[in-house]
Amino acid sequence: MSNTRRAFLLGTGALAGAYVTRKYYTTPDPSGRLLGTVSGDPLILNDASELSPTRVAKHLTLTERFNAPQISTLRAELADAKRSGRPVIASAARHSMGGQSMAVAGTTLTVADEWVELDKTAMTYRCGAGTRWSTVIAKLDAEGYSPAVMQSNNDFSVAATFAVNAHGWPTPYSGMGATVLSLRMMLADGTLVTCSREENADIFFAAMGGYGLLGVITDLTVKMVANTRLKPTFEKMDAAQFGTRFVQAVKGASGVQMAYGRLDVSKDRFFEQAVMITYRPTQDQSDLPAARGSGFMSKAARSIFRGQLGSDSAKHRRWWFEAGLGPWIGGAETTRNTLLNEPVITLDDRDDTRTDILHEYFIAPEKFAGWVSACRDIIPSSYQDLLNITLRYVAQDGESWLSYAPADRIACVMLFSQEKTHRAEEDMRRMTQELIDRTLDLGGSYYLPYRLHARPDQMIRAYPGLRPFVAKKRAMDPTNLFRHAMWDTYMVRA
Repeated sequence: MSNTRRAFLLGTGALAGAYVTRKYYTTPDPSGRLLGTVSGDPLILNDASELSPTRVAKHLTLTERFNAPQISTLRAELADAKRSGRPVIASAARHSMGGQSMAVAGTTLTVADEWVELDKTAMTYRCGAGTRWSTVIAKLDAEGYSPAVMQSNNDFSVAATFAVNAHGWPTPYSGMGATVLSLRMMLADGTLVTCSREENADIFFAAMGGYGLLGVITDLTVKMVANTRLKPTFEKMDAAQFGTRFVQAVKGASGVQMAYGRLDVSKDRFFEQAVMITYRPTQDQSDLPAARGSGFMSKAARSIFRGQLGSDSAKHRRWWFEAGLGPWIGGAETTRNTLLNEPVITLDDRDDTRTDILHEYFIAPEKFAGWVSACRDIIPSSYQDLLNITLRYVAQDGESWLSYAPADRIACVMLFSQEKTHRAEEDMRRMTQELIDRTLDLGGSYYLPYRLHARPDQMIRAYPGLRPFVAKKRAMDPTNLFRHAMWDTYMVRA
């Protein structure tokens, strides 16, 4: 992929969101800024929201492969935590946004065991729980393969992706969990179990999108596909038409392998126009180039994306780049792995007074026009600045106990730039609850790894499998060894 091509993708916000966990905040600033004091305390952890400072009792980083000695060490740590009444949770890069990856006054495990083994006959790879997608891509790319499904960026870990059952933009798939064949997990009592659709299936499906509440995953076996050379097609349309048109393109006979859409986010033309970008294999699939990462132009393109803050004229320019100029400068051939091989840090805001907050909503294609109308009613009247919305296709998920896609859905990923003030946080809470209510009224759902702003009744309504999931967790973990902020906020009383 050329630097111009990659700059186009990034400068117009091809990423689901740019958020990193680099700063640690402790106490509110008297001026009203939320969590604005930088702390060097190694036991105060934060997540990608930069709004979730959490004091833990222990923070352990596990870098070794989980063979017998490491399994024994993990088992001993869980036993010690249980005796001491400390909660435990495992995480990787802490890209969630509501404290789902940290254990208050407990043990937070950062799993960083990076290894990958391929089985070309079975078209699978086995990897450590903490293996980042960048490592998976590098290993698979060298052999001509690619992950079947991964998140839109390469610095998440494989087990964390399964734990939130994240989806991506390869089609026509559901969440990443649909491509996992088996995994090993240590339970609260120290038992190491193998889980799959044939063995301990109830644990497997509960842990798929179970946010680490059932145990610590040690390794996974996952499907892979062939890496391919792809060429994009661009199609502009009215936003109300996007839902049905997108599904027609993805599920048709045209061979689409990757796809996403965008809406115009400028306030004076808010959500009026859409653009759909679909990728199909080229005729020549020989001599595929190695997957590339971010280059200079990708990083320079950050200014295009960040320039939108508070500026409708800048949003107009970006939309022109994406929907008007895009087919001219962004139509070059590329590979599947190159499209996937991008870190979240590329579009980091670098502003200590603001933070990027993600929302995601799942809506039936035929209800998409109604959802667009709801967003027009709610978002422009808030204090929040929407910089990007990415639209993806998610196939039906009938496996996960906490499924967000009981039927085919359009996934709507929104990135807001939020002030770190109490006023902005309360406004974000109000807006979020209004958006969730309108989405639920349309038969849709919302995604759980972000800010914990939903009301408890909204979560129960969006996730009918919540109460069975909580019952399963209590049966497996009666002392609540594995817990985090989302459990404490919603599940402990469900």
